[in-house]
Amino acid sequence: MDEVKNQGSDNVKRFLKKFFIICTLLTTLLYVYHGWWRSDSYTTFGHVKNNGSLTILLWHWPFVQSYVLEGDVCWDLFHIPHCKLVDDRSYFSSADIVVFHNRELIQGRQKLPTDLLRPEGQRWAWMSLESPAHNGNLKPFANIFNMTISYRRDADVTIPYGELLPKEEETPLPEDITVNKSSLVCWVVSNYMRHHKRTQVYKELSAVVPVQVYGRWTGKPLSSSDLLPTISRCFFYLAFENSLAKDYITEKLWKNSYEAGAVPVVLGPSIQDYKAVAPPHSFIHVNEFASVRELGEYLQELAKDKKRYAEYFNWKQWWKVKLYVDWRERLCNICSQNSTLQYKKTYSDLEAWDKKV
Repeated sequence: MDEVKNQGSDNVKRFLKKFFIICTLLTTLLYVYHGWWRSDSYTTFGHVKNNGSLTILLWHWPFVQSYVLEGDVCWDLFHIPHCKLVDDRSYFSSADIVVFHNRELIQGRQKLPTDLLRPEGQRWAWMSLESPAHNGNLKPFANIFNMTISYRRDADVTIPYGELLPKEEETPLPEDITVNKSSLVCWVVSNYMRHHKRTQVYKELSAVVPVQVYGRWTGKPLSSSDLLPTISRCFFYLAFENSLAKDYITEKLWKNSYEAGAVPVVLGPSIQDYKAVAPPHSFIHVNEFASVRELGEYLQELAKDKKRYAEYFNWKQWWKVKLYVDWRERLCNICSQNSTLQYKKTYSDLEAWDKKV
């Protein structure tokens, strides 16, 4: 009798063991399938959204330049998962984040949907890639936005004009980096304004060294196909920003200089801001010199020394430039950075944040 009881007890134990193993396997499969392992599940104003998926509604396209949003755009184009990007306003009641581009708001071409019932936990994001000098009056937007999307490194979501990515393997540099270079300094400018700091520096520099100028201002515009080949024939490129503002570093550095293969002479934010994002010893900052004349003399000397000049390109052996030009990719990156965001947040003085130095 005891033997029968023991056998029955063993059968129960084996059954429970098998049952536990099966349950564990099923739970693991569900866990992986639904993406519960991902770190981008988030808390919205105290409520946890366990599936890690975000719906981002773009209220209006920047500069009326729209893109197709068919299918799973963020995953299909940029391999960013669990991110639904839409521009159909019927999604307003279910969107997690609604993005508003500043230019259309300050020009009055678009309005905030303050007349609609804003869903609990929904975040409104203010987006601008312009410098504070061109963002207009932001005082009416006090206590409205929960997020900032900007080139600024201290924005809630940072979308730079470009960044560095490591190469899969080291790439050797050409033996002579100066081959085919025929102009000492060149500059492409269309928005030429007398009061700009860059205009003053250009005038002083052109009195010391020859500067080849292209763009609408001089009546010599360059097509997109001619831009980089033209700059590639220059030793130095004037990557002068039209505004001097924190972190404001545009395609003038990333594309016009680095991609073309000219050493950038930069004028914009502080040297520290450039060092935070650019390769070491890859640019020349105007503020490094006591005068513009000294800068010009340095450029002349450097162009004659092939070895020293080539050192400004050493970074290209290990790094490559990634440009951000597609608004869809910029918006999908909200999902990539979502897990690091603060959710119980409102900008009581958006203008003060924008003008912060």
